[in-house]
Amino acid sequence: MIYPAKNLKNTLFLDIETVSAHKDYSELNDQFKKLWLKKAISADKNLNTEVPEAVANSYVRRAGIYSEFSKVVCISAGFLTDDGKLRLKSFAGHNEKKLLQDFAALLSTFYPDATSSFLCGHNIKEFDVPFLCRRMVKHGLPLPKIMDVAGKKPWQTEQFIDTLELWRFGDIKNYTSLELLAATLDIESPKDDIDGSMVGITYWEQNDLNRIVTYCQKDVVTVVQLMLKFCSMTALPAEAIDIVDP
Repeated sequence: MIYPAKNLKNTLFLDIETVSAHKDYSELNDQFKKLWLKKAISADKNLNTEVPEAVANSYVRRAGIYSEFSKVVCISAGFLTDDGKLRLKSFAGHNEKKLLQDFAALLSTFYPDATSSFLCGHNIKEFDVPFLCRRMVKHGLPLPKIMDVAGKKPWQTEQFIDTLELWRFGDIKNYTSLELLAATLDIESPKDDIDGSMVGITYWEQNDLNRIVTYCQKDVVTVVQLMLKFCSMTALPAEAIDIVDP
């Protein structure tokens, strides 16, 4: 056991999916075109900025991971019930502000205290939580108390349970994807349909938000199974997963 099972009762497991704020680079205004160019160059020193298609393609491929150039289209969250089931609910849509408001309301109602409530995800400390906070600030929304960590030291954010951090065992150089970690621990892979690189195409080209929601929910289920493994507990059977309609 590498994590106390008692904390799982007060834990909300979550995952988010993000896409570029616009379908194409051409839709950015002049200011953000220049700003994306700077960001793209800093991320890829070999980017040929003299080729317009290369810059445009870099936006399509990478903008979704930067909170300044993207938006949240799905937040899936789940909790373990007293009868041993996992209850899942997703907040998804094209109106980012609305889905952030709804998710923040859930946190404020059911997970208001950072000293006794927990949020759990894979790489949640470096991606999901900061991303959500930045987008909430963008829309002028107050941060739920459990997510308000401005000025806090790393050891003051114990309300965040990060499966990536747990697997590192102190090795800060190591990054292990959720898919690889699940495979290593003999947990069914969540990447049986699309993966993160396909979310933007699925949203902008295929207009298939439901497919993204399903993918996001599978990641949450995988995180839960990882935590049960870390707590030396039995994995959840498929029939124990209850999905609540949006």
